[in-house]
Amino acid sequence: MNAFEVSVIIPVYNAERFIEKAISSALEQSEVFEVIIINDGSTDATEEILTQILEQNSKVRVLYHDNKCNKGRSASRNLGIKKARGNYIAFLDADDYYLPNRFNNDKLIFENEEEVDGVYNAIGAHFYRSTSAKERKRLELCTMTEKVSPENLFMVLLKGGKGHFSIDGLTVKKMIFEKTGLFNEDLIVAEDTELIWKMTLKAKLYSGIIDYSVAIRGVHDNNVFYNDYLYKIYDMKMYESLLCWSSKNEVDLKYIDALLNRIWIIKFKQKKILINDIGYWWFLFFRSPRLMFSFLSVKYFPIVRQRQKLFPFLFK
Repeated sequence: MNAFEVSVIIPVYNAERFIEKAISSALEQSEVFEVIIINDGSTDATEEILTQILEQNSKVRVLYHDNKCNKGRSASRNLGIKKARGNYIAFLDADDYYLPNRFNNDKLIFENEEEVDGVYNAIGAHFYRSTSAKERKRLELCTMTEKVSPENLFMVLLKGGKGHFSIDGLTVKKMIFEKTGLFNEDLIVAEDTELIWKMTLKAKLYSGIIDYSVAIRGVHDNNVFYNDYLYKIYDMKMYESLLCWSSKNEVDLKYIDALLNRIWIIKFKQKKILINDIGYWWFLFFRSPRLMFSFLSVKYFPIVRQRQKLFPFLFK
């Protein structure tokens, strides 16, 4: 059996307040083989902090993009994956940190389940700013509310209602990226959701610890996940990208059907005129010849969809 050697990938951009704690929390885990930090064009004191840490610990590696430019989280994580030498990959945002024994249970699952490609766990939150009781309750545990079989995980995540998990709580075999590809560098946000959903469609993700935290998300004024405007734009781009990828990678049509249904529910709420919906239908299906010549092209043609809304009993 191969050794359980984890490469922890940490992209960082101007996180001088948090980066040292993030790195220290990873180095404290005995299963961690290396900690790869991608300095994504930081202009604060991050560079100086990383230089000091490099001198103190041989497990730490610091990478840069060409000319030390800023390329975003997806490109930074992708660089880390390409350069990783461990046979397992875990991620950590620069303003987050692991709790003790982060990988203990993951290691046991990988040792005992031959088919497992990845393990997901719950994460909690630490507030660096004032917060309401409602927000604290909402973020206190990011997790699935029940164990879900790998075969059903995509549909459960797509439909919602049973929670979700964060990339900080995910550990995967490095070879999983041969099945899914890397992070989508065209997505500014929602890139982690897209990759996780690709994993549920092409690999087997197992539930790990879901009733208490193995890592902590740092909540502060600069968190990107509070940018509702950005997510409104890129959530739809994520769905469209995932649809195109699913078609090209021979994903079962029942999953593509469910994904298309989600997309059209969102479009229906936008109350566009019919000609706009037809143009959007053409945009989706023209990029995916496999779908154009399937029953889905008829099922989701806007005129047919309108009749389904008006006369649902005819389409049962």
